[in-house]
Amino acid sequence: MKIQWFERLEEGLLALFLALMTIVTFAQVIARYIFNYSFVWALELSIFLFGALIFLGISYGVRINAHIGVDALVRVLPNKVARVVAVIACSLCLIYACIVLYGSLIYVERIYTIGILAQDIPIPQWVPRTVMPLGFGLLLIRFLVVMVDIVRGRRLHLLHDEAQDAMKYASDDTSVLSQEQK
Repeated sequence: MKIQWFERLEEGLLALFLALMTIVTFAQVIARYIFNYSFVWALELSIFLFGALIFLGISYGVRINAHIGVDALVRVLPNKVARVVAVIACSLCLIYACIVLYGSLIYVERIYTIGILAQDIPIPQWVPRTVMPLGFGLLLIRFLVVMVDIVRGRRLHLLHDEAQDAMKYASDDTSVLSQEQK
């Protein structure tokens, strides 16, 4: 079950945050070194945007199978055993996501209750920090989807096979390689 609009929104937000962070940092460098001026809020905004990239990027990495891992042992196991190991590994990932989601919700709630403001931008600290529970909530959903795929047999491993991808995208024209080796 794929929700295309949600995936596009996620990709769009990641691209927007990366673009904004790049523009703010570039403007800060130009202002500082050419005009001898500095934007007080630029560093804090860049930190908030970078944090958003990290916390939203974690779940995005699970969605597109971009996270790397050492799974050489699991790849040589029989399929039934590999599936059991994948279910155990995915269960541990779900537990981790639940623990950090719960902790981040408590953290954001306490910052909200205390009423801490950002140092250089006139907004409450809880506003940019909400990306933490949002990111781990998305991560929890992504791991649930992976778990369902493993249990239903649509997927055998928790991680994607990087070596298989490399072979898939390798050039079909190997004559170029053989001529260079001579």
